[in-house]
Amino acid sequence: MSTSAAQAAAFYEEALRERSVWTIRDGAGYPAPLNADGERAQPFWSLRSRAERIVAQLPAYAGFVVEEVPLNRFRERWLCGLGSDGIRVGLNWSGARATGYDAAAADVERRFAAAGPPPTPE
Repeated sequence: MSTSAAQAAAFYEEALRERSVWTIRDGAGYPAPLNADGERAQPFWSLRSRAERIVAQLPAYAGFVVEEVPLNRFRERWLCGLGSDGIRVGLNWSGARATGYDAAAADVERRFAAAGPPPTPE
C-alpha cells in the first residue's frame, strides 16, 4: 500500500472515530491549490495534529490556522459545496510537499455512507 493510500484509509477511520475533520485557512480563506492533474483540491485531515504538522513544517502554509469541522457538517454541507464548486477533497496530505490522494466530494461521501449514517452531534 502506498503512503497516499495509507493516509487516505486513515482519513476515513480517524474521522469517523473522532467525529471531525480539520482544514486550514488564512485571511484570504481556504486554500485549494491546483494538483498535478490541474484540478483544485482543498486539504482536509482527520486529526488536528496532522494539520498542525503541515502548517508548522511547510513554508507555503505558514500563517494558516487549523480549523475543526464537525463530521456531520462536513458531510452535509462542505462535501456538497465542494462538489458543486468542482473542488476535490485532499485526504490527509503529508510529507515535504503536502501531497496525497485528492478525491471527488461525492466519492468521499459514498465512502463515509458505506460506514454508516452521519454521527449525531454531542
